[in-house]
Amino acid sequence: MGLTAAGIGSGLDINGIVSALVDASYVPRQVTLDQREAVVQTEISAIGTLKAAMSEFQEKLEKVQDLESFDKRKVDTNTSDYLSAKADSTATEGTYNVIVKSLAESHKVGSAAVPDADTPVGEGSLTIAAGVDDNGDPKSMTLDIEADDTLADIAAKINSAEDNPGVTATIITGDSGPRLVMTSKNTGTDNQISVSATDTSGTGLSDTFGTMEELVAAANATLTIDGMDVTSQSNEVSNAIQGVTLSLKDADLAKTTKVTIDKDVSGAKNAVKDFVEAYNSLQEVIDGLSSYDPEAEVGGPLQGDSLPRGITSQLRNVMSSSYDLGNGETGTLSQFGVSFDRYGKLEINDDKLNEALENDMSSVANLFAAEDTGLAYRLDSTADAYTKTGGLFSSRDDTLQSQLDRISSDREQLDRQMAAYEARLFKQFNAMDAVVYQLNSQAAMLTDRLAGLPGLVKSS
Repeated sequence: MGLTAAGIGSGLDINGIVSALVDASYVPRQVTLDQREAVVQTEISAIGTLKAAMSEFQEKLEKVQDLESFDKRKVDTNTSDYLSAKADSTATEGTYNVIVKSLAESHKVGSAAVPDADTPVGEGSLTIAAGVDDNGDPKSMTLDIEADDTLADIAAKINSAEDNPGVTATIITGDSGPRLVMTSKNTGTDNQISVSATDTSGTGLSDTFGTMEELVAAANATLTIDGMDVTSQSNEVSNAIQGVTLSLKDADLAKTTKVTIDKDVSGAKNAVKDFVEAYNSLQEVIDGLSSYDPEAEVGGPLQGDSLPRGITSQLRNVMSSSYDLGNGETGTLSQFGVSFDRYGKLEINDDKLNEALENDMSSVANLFAAEDTGLAYRLDSTADAYTKTGGLFSSRDDTLQSQLDRISSDREQLDRQMAAYEARLFKQFNAMDAVVYQLNSQAAMLTDRLAGLPGLVKSS
């Protein structure tokens, strides 16, 4: 900055004069840089909004990329007291009469009672087996029991063992004292628990675990489906009716549950509706960013930009193309009741769509979800060219960031120029101030000398 005593010689406000001159030169150029930066930041924000909308559209496409979205089954039961049911796309439409005769049970065994759960039991090892692995081999584990291990310690070792064959352990204290109770995690007779004890000192382990009492017998679920007997290791019965899983809840020989399986047309229609809504939401974002409001005389941040126009054009071309329907024929989205309105949004003709889903569900499914070639896959590929790393959005972001870097560089250069300009002005004004001070001093000296000349009288 300038001299602290600037203007002392001339009486001028040199600091104020310099500041005004610097501002007159600096502020307009600074405002121009601010305006340039605001435009770039607005465009960056707009591109970010557009990218987020495109990414959300891609997420919604995942549903219509799945053939099962168009080949679902719905299941109804006349009562929910005894079972619930669900079906996949392989299930055949029909009605089944199911009677649950008995539920599957987990095997539960208990040790002998001990005086105190916190008193050591004995020393040696316990081998616990339950069920079989995927190869049909028995699953088991062997635990080393230390001399100071209590019943609680043994239960903790069972529950935390990495090779646990599927057994949980807890301590239940009855009238006879604490007992360690083991329960199979899986139901059915294939998952019965067996325990053997080996003592290395005394007979404590054998006395406690040598003979386990069966508290609850392992049992399979039994049921009839249309009069045919079915046995299941689990209460989740998935191999009796093709494509159907029955979740058994209760048993009653006198009660029949009627299970009805139909095509889930509503599920497929909802998938199409969600797709239409997702596209229209994306188009609303594009319109908001690129349109012009003649009443407010305000344009969107991407008005006139080729990027949103290109997105709309490419997506529309994809949705107007023909696709293999999987039956040797080709078809378009519009023939199944989904078409563009005059505003560029998608709309659904309910009658045409319902007819297609009722009578030709597989064609609709193939149009949308045929792997790699269906409409949803092509839309996703088109959108991915914009949203992927190194895509068109990333390229635009890089360009805009370069513009911000240039603006930042211009600011730094402007600051240096203004600092040099300010220093030059202070130097010039301080030099003038010094000259004026010198002239004033000389004038005062001459005045004093003239006043002292003989015969010169001061004016009053």
